[in-house]
Amino acid sequence: MQIYRQSRRLRDVRYDVRGPILTEAMRLESEGHDILRLNLGNMHPFGLEARPEIVDAVARELGAGQAYSDSRGIPQARAAVAEHYRRWGVPGIRAEDVFLGNGVSELITLVLQAMVDPGDEILVPAPDYPTWTGAVNLTGGVPVHYLADESDGWNPSLADIESKITPRTTALVVINPNNPTGAVYSAETVLGMADIARRHGLVLLSDEIYEKVIFSGARHHHAALAAGDDVLCLTFGGLSKAYRVCGYRAGWVAATGPLDRAQDLLEGLTLLSNMRVCPNVPGQYAIPVALTEDSPWGADVIDPDGRIERQLALATERLNAIPGVSCVAPRGALYCFPRLDTEMFGIHSDEELVLDLLRSEHVLVTHGTGFNWPEPDHFRIVCLPDAAVLENAIGRIAGYLERRAGLQLESGAPTRGPLSAIG
Repeated sequence: MQIYRQSRRLRDVRYDVRGPILTEAMRLESEGHDILRLNLGNMHPFGLEARPEIVDAVARELGAGQAYSDSRGIPQARAAVAEHYRRWGVPGIRAEDVFLGNGVSELITLVLQAMVDPGDEILVPAPDYPTWTGAVNLTGGVPVHYLADESDGWNPSLADIESKITPRTTALVVINPNNPTGAVYSAETVLGMADIARRHGLVLLSDEIYEKVIFSGARHHHAALAAGDDVLCLTFGGLSKAYRVCGYRAGWVAATGPLDRAQDLLEGLTLLSNMRVCPNVPGQYAIPVALTEDSPWGADVIDPDGRIERQLALATERLNAIPGVSCVAPRGALYCFPRLDTEMFGIHSDEELVLDLLRSEHVLVTHGTGFNWPEPDHFRIVCLPDAAVLENAIGRIAGYLERRAGLQLESGAPTRGPLSAIG
């Protein structure tokens, strides 16, 4: 009997944020269980809706949106993106240097397909947003993971990056603000990464989808500014998070630096853009409205009433109160990425841990190795639910971990630290 198999290119491609554990959650829901979903940074299900001006802009253009657009995107949206970066001080960027796409995720795949040959090595952070590692593998490239330093607010280790560069290295991925850690990289870190790219002739691929979602006095530093005019930098951004329109799939990539030496690469990206015909057209019309200078709604777009910042702080406090758990306070994005004491809790597989948590407590989180972190000692929690739901979910996690630690004690396995319930 003929067995129809997936391509061998998919062998090392994973996206565990929507993987087997989500499938199990959906099975439990089909049986009537209520699942607290803390696995996806999807704004609308948690009551975070777009400003009406943005929705109205799309609605007005639904008629025009019936037609294909330019494969790179509508001119007014591309011009708005270019102006957005010029306001941040990026010099010389033009509308023709901007490509629109169906969210950053599609553009990651297109850019890597355009630039990576089999065997090329791409430096990707650990932990990372898993589309980066998956898309590199899909092209036949080799993802080489450099470590972020948890003890330094999850800033990447510049020394570790340097140590992993070989003659096959072609690009350095930056994810800032970071998903899953919530880190907002220091100016020194961003400048250091740009300098590494400069000295080794690497392309900077800077994922900045959370550039406006920053808190606690943090400041975002654009990689394109650090790269200057002598390092090719492709900056990825979009409306999904800051403007609360995940489903519009309105993303972009902007090219800066020595573009005269990048024409062949950009022609390849244009070819791939042509092959997918064009991005979702109605969603593109949200971009000029969202990026309007001095928009009348101000910070309300990013974090209405400071809700997300308060929820991140609450989640961090509650997680750090659990014996055997520690969490670096996030300064951006929507997530906490706490560390677990693997000896105390008897953890050998973080995927099995979160699956057991799901089945026993009906709380859905994502395991840290799903973000290409090398040890089974972290998980990611989305902090979009309101405070009462977060309190409930973290309370369930605390109870589960305390029971698990108790079983370790009963079995005689070594543990560290006191045990107590969360109040």
